[in-house]
Amino acid sequence: MNLKVTSLLKLYILLLLYEGPKHGYELIKNLEDKLGQKPSSSHIYPFLKKLQNAGFVELKEVGEREKKTYRLTQSGKKWVEGLLERMSDLITIAVEPHLSVCASCGCKIFEGGHTEEIDGTVLAFCCEHCARAYMRTMK
Repeated sequence: MNLKVTSLLKLYILLLLYEGPKHGYELIKNLEDKLGQKPSSSHIYPFLKKLQNAGFVELKEVGEREKKTYRLTQSGKKWVEGLLERMSDLITIAVEPHLSVCASCGCKIFEGGHTEEIDGTVLAFCCEHCARAYMRTMK
């Protein structure tokens, strides 16, 4: 079965299940926290059913109240890992232009960091320690 992940909601469901087993209410609550609004169960449970039919999710009833817990199967984990690998290229394309490289240690900096003007040139550093280390090597 070829499932398509066509929304952030579905992606978040997969990521939450990748973290570990979750029951339906727990998924809804986590999604509400992530998305800033309460998702409709009519969007969640049909997708979980499709995942289950594809063999990517298994359902287990646990506890006294028989809560249904959803868990990725081994094939489900591999499928999600494949999705994440394909998406990593897109994320790299989006993030790469916003990265700077520490002039001292060479690590990539997404946000923040530390800058120093040295000999009229502003250099980026990941932290003040790297800036000081760089300046020591310049002496």
